[in-house]
Amino acid sequence: MYLIIYFVILMIVPMLAQMNVKSTFNKYSKVRSTSGLTGQQVAEDILRENGIYDVSVERGQGVLTDYYDPKNKKVVLSPGNFDNPSVAGTAVAAHEVGHAIQHATGYKFLNFRSALFPLAQLGSNFSYFLIIAGIILTAAQSAAGGGLGEILLWSGIGLMGFAVLFQLVTLPVEFDASRRAMNQIEELNIVNSKEYRHAKKVLNAAAMTYVAATAVAVAELLRFIMIARNQN
Repeated sequence: MYLIIYFVILMIVPMLAQMNVKSTFNKYSKVRSTSGLTGQQVAEDILRENGIYDVSVERGQGVLTDYYDPKNKKVVLSPGNFDNPSVAGTAVAAHEVGHAIQHATGYKFLNFRSALFPLAQLGSNFSYFLIIAGIILTAAQSAAGGGLGEILLWSGIGLMGFAVLFQLVTLPVEFDASRRAMNQIEELNIVNSKEYRHAKKVLNAAAMTYVAATAVAVAELLRFIMIARNQN
């Protein structure tokens, strides 16, 4: 039963989340916003209204590759969102500026996530190697190998824990950025009531991809903890 639940979390949930966000984005990227503002203009307007003048808005590459770079203080929007006056582009641009507002106001979860990033990256790069090496050495059944294997296994799990914690902290950061985005486009009259509902659907769909990624990360961590406990 556990394996079935694990398979559903690992394979089905992320796939459904990705399908939903792509479908929702494609739908509302074809709906022109009544304001006629491109994603670039939406982002610049919200930044200006919040007194943020040291963040640039740049045109990136690809599709759904939008992000905020806190190190270089820039909002990067994919071409479709940067150039077009769509409801989806408005929502995404406002969301990324939401991160810039978090940065400017010292939002604690964003700061915590930034501090966690080096450890999370270390965990992502090396945890699987340590875990697999630990399992192999532990299975060797030798006194020296078994002892070292257990150390490697639990060290890998510990590193993976930092990556999972990063995913968990990402959730409030993303939800808060979306909340700020929706408040801004409503207060600045960038969208009408119907477009507001549509923009919210876009951001909710995007948020579910983070929820799915977190569920997968937690499931992976729990699986390896169970494996480690069964090695004893």
